[in-house]
Amino acid sequence: MPALLGFAVVVLPVIGLLGRVDWVRLPELVSSDAALSALGLSLQTAAMSTLLCLLLGGPLALVLARADFRGLRFLRSLVLLPLVLPPVVGGLALLYLLGRNGFLGQWLDVGFGLRLPYTTAAVVLAQTFVAMPFLVVSLEGALRTAGERYEAVAATLGAGRWTVLRRVTIPLLLPGIGSGVVLAFARALGEFGATIAFAGSLEGTTRTLPLEIYLQRESDVDAAVALSLLLVVIAIVVIAVARPRAVEGLR
Repeated sequence: MPALLGFAVVVLPVIGLLGRVDWVRLPELVSSDAALSALGLSLQTAAMSTLLCLLLGGPLALVLARADFRGLRFLRSLVLLPLVLPPVVGGLALLYLLGRNGFLGQWLDVGFGLRLPYTTAAVVLAQTFVAMPFLVVSLEGALRTAGERYEAVAATLGAGRWTVLRRVTIPLLLPGIGSGVVLAFARALGEFGATIAFAGSLEGTTRTLPLEIYLQRESDVDAAVALSLLLVVIAIVVIAVARPRAVEGLR
């Protein structure tokens, strides 16, 4: 019974959304220029942020799982902070770091003429900020589950550190990498708060699908509901189809 109630908490809101969809206008609403532009931007930025999550979060997960030094627990809490932090707070933090008046943003502006806020790059950074902990948690768990015995055996056979990483550690991590990448992509695709705080809502530049839904909610509820359904379908495809294939296909 508790499991059934838990399932209802998740599924019933989606059913309520389905009951509000204007099925006659649905094809028109989801194929409008604004909707397609927002969808394309969302997929593009989510893919780029997922790649960043993998390049930066993979080594970070390896350090958290394998290293042993004072302050490791505090470091882990900082890395996982975006999991519990309201996304809009993360967006403001990025703005005050990389904005024109931020200590890093001011240096980038004066030294290189780079202004990140309210650009597509800002969307990617905001999505990376909120999505990377999902990949780190997945990879760290996979590393701890795999243990170090295979790496130790490879080392005793004369394999160097990079050889062990390439030939032993990474193959053992492939299921965890697949799962983490899918979760990070799904989280980046649905990001709203950090994006609107750091990147704004400029059509074709920073207005992703969640921001387009929020904008349409003020003027055309049917369009907002239709785009919400589109985002739900994409999320289901990513989680229900891509994640099992990523996990099982890499074993």
